[in-house]
Amino acid sequence: MERKDGIIDLLVIGGGTAGIVGAKTAARLGADTVLVESARTGGDCLWTGCVPSKTLLSAAGSSAARRSLGGSGTAFAEVRARISEAIAAIEPDDSPASMEAVGASVVTGTVRFTAPGEAAVDGKTIRFRQALIATGSVPMVPPIPGLDEAPMVTSETVWDLVELPHRLVVIGGGPIACELGQAFARLGSTVVMLVRSEVLPKEDRDAAAIVRASLQEDCVEIVEGVEVDRVSTSHDDGGSLSTIHTSDSRAFDADVILVAAGRKARTEGLGLVHVGVECDDAGHVVVDAGMRTSNPRIWAAGDVTPHPDFTHLAGVYASTAASNAVLGVHRSVSTIVPRVTFTSPEVAAVGPSTADGKDQTTSTIQHAHTDRAITEEQTSGFTRLVIGKGGRILGGTIVGPRAGESLAELTLAVHQKLTTRNLAGVTHPYPTYNDALWNAAIADARTALDSPLVRTAMTGLVKFNRWRNRRS
Repeated sequence: MERKDGIIDLLVIGGGTAGIVGAKTAARLGADTVLVESARTGGDCLWTGCVPSKTLLSAAGSSAARRSLGGSGTAFAEVRARISEAIAAIEPDDSPASMEAVGASVVTGTVRFTAPGEAAVDGKTIRFRQALIATGSVPMVPPIPGLDEAPMVTSETVWDLVELPHRLVVIGGGPIACELGQAFARLGSTVVMLVRSEVLPKEDRDAAAIVRASLQEDCVEIVEGVEVDRVSTSHDDGGSLSTIHTSDSRAFDADVILVAAGRKARTEGLGLVHVGVECDDAGHVVVDAGMRTSNPRIWAAGDVTPHPDFTHLAGVYASTAASNAVLGVHRSVSTIVPRVTFTSPEVAAVGPSTADGKDQTTSTIQHAHTDRAITEEQTSGFTRLVIGKGGRILGGTIVGPRAGESLAELTLAVHQKLTTRNLAGVTHPYPTYNDALWNAAIADARTALDSPLVRTAMTGLVKFNRWRNRRS
């Protein structure tokens, strides 16, 4: 839709989660909105990220369970079909029709800013009052000698595999590397993970240790603290065989190499210099607390910014950016960011994962003492709260089945600045994994009763009530 003066209210660049949510938000607020996408709407989440990867994990888990009972695993063709079905079921929610239904226009093309308030879409000029950059990110491929000649895939291209790799080497140790490495191992691949530092370096070390042990139980070989020096590849009629040489003079053979070594912002060709939009040293578009760039008429959200690369964050922040842009307000985004690594077991966390300083403590419940975990024989996890002054819940980590589901309550507690006494005072259903969260709060709240002052006060109340009862 375009106004009579030929100037649209909001130009959205990119049709992934951030772009879709931003466009729908602006259109629902009554703004003339145009979204431009160079390929297909839905972005990484639908086509190469959340949807296919979580479907793969589910299929791999089912395959491993069947093999543990003496049956056969899931054929890779069945897994591919299941992924296609999941994408097809969700695709309508991200389609151009879904955006047009709320009043946004969708155009296929490539955008380049040409001047303040102007952009070219495949040679055609679009004039805009505000713009939202939501171009996302792409996998980084490190400059390893020989890697470009090897049978290499990333988190975007791994879905093009038509056969299950016999030998898979994963370069990386973050969430994507762990999730995909475990999934392929459970489907039957021989998997080696080459990790520069350590597995899940940004998470609670106790949580990372549990994930490491689980990966090893699934026969994933983990080599930490190594660099990949070079890759050599030989080709014959039977295909290709690569050998990955590491900094500790070891060599690992692979039919396929999965590179999961981070991502970089997709800003190439946008012409940001023509509109004064600044980027940081890593190439991300710099934004303020309201998602505004250095150009007051241009906003950004999603993986193209320095914020964490989470789909849920992209959507929430894009909604804020679009609202600010078309309403002329300046709301700030929340800095409370929940995160989940969907391995088995899952690792879910929000805020700090460990106590930092004398004013913070932790309260941990091992799932070996959680009845639901005991009944399901899934006791290797734990729930840990990080607690500040006055019992305020600052964050925490949950490790276990469906930990991401339990994290929602913990995230709300952090957002609402609740205390362990607040959480302990809410009745929780039994038996659930959330018992651990509740009991962690109860354990901390009880520590207040152990202080000399409180114990003295409680003893006094008991004596007073005993005296009153005798007189009645």
